[in-house]
Amino acid sequence: MPRPLQLIAACARNRVIGRAGRLPWSIPEDLAFFHHTTAGQTCVLGRVSYENWPRAHADGRRPIVVSRRADLPGGALVVPSLTAALARADHLPGEIFICGGQRIYAESLALAGQRDLRLYLTLIEAEIPGDTWFPEWQHLPWQEADRREGRDGNYRYTFLTLDLPASTPPA
Repeated sequence: MPRPLQLIAACARNRVIGRAGRLPWSIPEDLAFFHHTTAGQTCVLGRVSYENWPRAHADGRRPIVVSRRADLPGGALVVPSLTAALARADHLPGEIFICGGQRIYAESLALAGQRDLRLYLTLIEAEIPGDTWFPEWQHLPWQEADRREGRDGNYRYTFLTLDLPASTPPA
Protein backbone atom coordinates (compact mmCIF):
# COMPACT_ATOMS: atom_id res chain seq x y z
CA MET A 1 0.00 0.00 0.00
CA PRO A 2 1.44 3.40 -0.94
CA ARG A 3 2.08 5.81 1.90
CA PRO A 4 -0.33 8.70 2.59
CA LEU A 5 0.29 12.10 1.02
CA GLN A 6 0.09 15.34 2.97
CA LEU A 7 -0.67 18.31 0.72
CA ILE A 8 0.12 21.67 2.29
CA ALA A 9 -0.92 24.95 0.69
CA ALA A 10 -2.33 28.40 1.23
CA CYS A 11 -4.81 29.78 -1.26
CA ALA A 12 -7.12 32.73 -1.61
CA ARG A 13 -10.88 32.31 -1.86
CA ASN A 14 -10.44 32.42 -5.68
CA ARG A 15 -7.87 29.58 -5.38
CA VAL A 16 -4.86 31.79 -6.22
CA ILE A 17 -1.58 30.43 -4.83
CA GLY A 18 0.95 32.53 -6.71
CA ARG A 19 1.80 35.52 -8.84
CA ALA A 20 4.98 35.83 -10.91
CA GLY A 21 6.50 32.79 -9.20
CA ARG A 22 5.98 34.11 -5.65
CA LEU A 23 3.35 34.10 -2.93
CA PRO A 24 1.08 37.13 -3.45
CA TRP A 25 0.75 37.71 0.31
CA SER A 26 2.80 37.69 3.46
CA ILE A 27 1.14 35.92 6.38
CA PRO A 28 3.74 35.20 9.09
CA GLU A 29 1.47 32.75 10.99
CA ASP A 30 0.90 30.68 7.85
CA LEU A 31 4.61 30.68 6.96
CA ALA A 32 5.52 29.56 10.49
CA PHE A 33 2.88 26.80 10.30
CA PHE A 34 4.26 25.65 6.93
CA HIS A 35 7.86 25.53 8.18
CA HIS A 36 6.96 23.83 11.46
CA THR A 37 4.72 21.22 9.80
CA THR A 38 7.20 20.27 7.06
CA ALA A 39 10.31 20.21 9.30
CA GLY A 40 12.00 16.82 9.23
CA GLN A 41 9.78 15.54 6.43
CA THR A 42 10.16 14.58 2.78
CA CYS A 43 8.92 17.47 0.63
CA VAL A 44 7.92 16.95 -3.00
CA LEU A 45 7.71 20.13 -5.05
CA GLY A 46 8.18 21.61 -8.48
CA ARG A 47 11.21 23.59 -9.62
CA VAL A 48 9.73 27.09 -9.22
CA SER A 49 8.52 26.29 -5.70
CA TYR A 50 11.95 24.91 -4.82
CA GLU A 51 13.83 27.90 -6.25
CA ASN A 52 11.63 30.28 -4.23
CA TRP A 53 11.94 28.40 -0.94
CA PRO A 54 15.34 29.17 0.59
CA ARG A 55 14.59 26.94 3.60
CA ALA A 56 13.80 23.81 1.54
CA HIS A 57 16.80 21.95 3.07
CA ALA A 58 16.55 23.53 6.53
CA ASP A 59 15.18 21.83 9.63
CA GLY A 60 15.90 18.31 8.35
CA ARG A 61 13.68 18.47 5.26
CA ARG A 62 14.43 16.15 2.35
CA PRO A 63 13.31 17.95 -0.85
CA ILE A 64 12.52 16.00 -3.99
CA VAL A 65 12.12 18.34 -6.95
CA VAL A 66 10.06 17.42 -10.00
CA SER A 67 11.82 19.03 -12.96
CA ARG A 68 13.21 18.30 -16.40
CA ARG A 69 16.31 20.29 -15.39
CA ALA A 70 18.85 18.18 -13.53
CA ASP A 71 21.19 21.07 -12.67
CA LEU A 72 19.32 22.68 -9.79
CA PRO A 73 21.42 24.34 -7.10
CA GLY A 74 21.37 23.20 -3.50
CA GLY A 75 21.75 19.46 -3.89
CA ALA A 76 18.09 18.48 -4.04
CA LEU A 77 17.10 15.12 -5.45
CA VAL A 78 15.69 15.92 -8.91
CA VAL A 79 13.30 13.55 -10.70
CA PRO A 80 11.35 13.92 -13.96
CA SER A 81 7.80 13.21 -12.71
CA LEU A 82 5.53 13.07 -9.70
CA THR A 83 5.39 9.29 -10.11
CA ALA A 84 9.19 9.09 -9.82
CA ALA A 85 9.17 11.50 -6.85
CA LEU A 86 6.62 9.41 -4.96
CA ALA A 87 8.48 6.18 -5.74
CA ARG A 88 11.57 7.71 -4.09
CA ALA A 89 9.64 9.38 -1.26
CA ASP A 90 7.92 6.11 -0.33
CA HIS A 91 11.35 4.82 0.79
CA LEU A 92 12.47 7.87 2.76
CA PRO A 93 11.75 8.50 6.44
CA GLY A 94 9.08 10.90 7.65
CA GLU A 95 5.82 11.89 6.09
CA ILE A 96 5.48 12.84 2.42
CA PHE A 97 4.47 16.48 1.93
CA ILE A 98 3.36 17.89 -1.41
CA CYS A 99 4.47 21.54 -1.34
CA GLY A 100 3.48 22.92 -4.76
CA GLY A 101 3.14 24.25 -7.33
CA GLN A 102 -0.05 24.14 -9.34
CA ARG A 103 0.76 21.10 -11.52
CA ILE A 104 2.18 19.06 -8.63
CA TYR A 105 -0.93 19.78 -6.53
CA ALA A 106 -3.22 18.82 -9.43
CA GLU A 107 -1.39 15.55 -10.09
CA SER A 108 -1.44 14.73 -6.38
CA LEU A 109 -5.17 15.38 -6.03
CA ALA A 110 -5.72 13.11 -9.03
CA LEU A 111 -4.46 10.28 -6.80
CA ALA A 112 -7.65 10.49 -4.71
CA GLY A 113 -8.93 6.97 -4.25
CA GLN A 114 -5.43 5.49 -4.71
CA ARG A 115 -3.68 6.98 -1.66
CA ASP A 116 -4.84 8.45 1.61
CA LEU A 117 -4.69 12.23 1.26
CA ARG A 118 -4.51 14.88 3.97
CA LEU A 119 -4.83 18.52 2.96
CA TYR A 120 -3.44 21.24 5.22
CA LEU A 121 -5.03 24.28 3.62
CA THR A 122 -4.79 27.87 4.78
CA LEU A 123 -7.82 29.43 3.14
CA ILE A 124 -7.38 33.20 2.87
CA GLU A 125 -10.66 35.10 2.96
CA ALA A 126 -9.86 37.42 0.05
CA GLU A 127 -9.94 37.52 -3.74
CA ILE A 128 -6.29 38.00 -4.68
CA PRO A 129 -4.98 38.52 -8.22
CA GLY A 130 -2.55 35.89 -9.42
CA ASP A 131 -1.44 33.62 -12.23
CA THR A 132 -1.18 30.28 -10.41
CA TRP A 133 -4.08 28.43 -8.79
CA PHE A 134 -4.71 25.60 -6.40
CA PRO A 135 -6.77 22.95 -8.23
CA GLU A 136 -10.48 22.47 -7.60
CA TRP A 137 -10.65 20.52 -4.37
CA GLN A 138 -14.07 21.10 -2.86
CA HIS A 139 -15.78 18.49 -5.06
CA LEU A 140 -13.92 15.70 -3.26
CA PRO A 141 -15.61 14.17 -0.17
CA TRP A 142 -13.13 15.51 2.39
CA GLN A 143 -13.61 14.85 6.09
CA GLU A 144 -12.74 17.88 8.22
CA ALA A 145 -10.27 16.87 10.93
CA ASP A 146 -9.46 20.34 12.26
CA ARG A 147 -10.29 24.01 11.76
CA ARG A 148 -8.73 27.09 13.31
CA GLU A 149 -9.41 30.73 12.50
CA GLY A 150 -6.68 33.35 12.25
CA ARG A 151 -6.14 36.92 11.19
CA ASP A 152 -3.42 39.49 10.84
CA GLY A 153 -3.41 43.16 9.87
CA ASN A 154 -4.25 42.35 6.25
CA TYR A 155 -6.19 39.08 6.05
CA ARG A 156 -8.61 36.76 7.76
CA TYR A 157 -7.84 33.08 7.12
CA THR A 158 -8.77 29.58 8.21
CA PHE A 159 -6.35 26.73 8.83
CA LEU A 160 -8.14 23.59 7.62
CA THR A 161 -7.03 19.98 7.98
CA LEU A 162 -9.01 17.74 5.63
CA ASP A 163 -8.72 13.96 5.18
CA LEU A 164 -9.62 11.81 2.21
CA PRO A 165 -9.05 8.09 2.79
CA ALA A 166 -8.00 6.03 -0.24
CA SER A 167 -11.10 3.90 0.17
CA THR A 168 -13.26 6.96 -0.55
CA PRO A 169 -14.24 7.02 -4.21
CA PRO A 170 -13.60 10.38 -5.89
CA ALA A 171 -16.73 12.47 -6.50
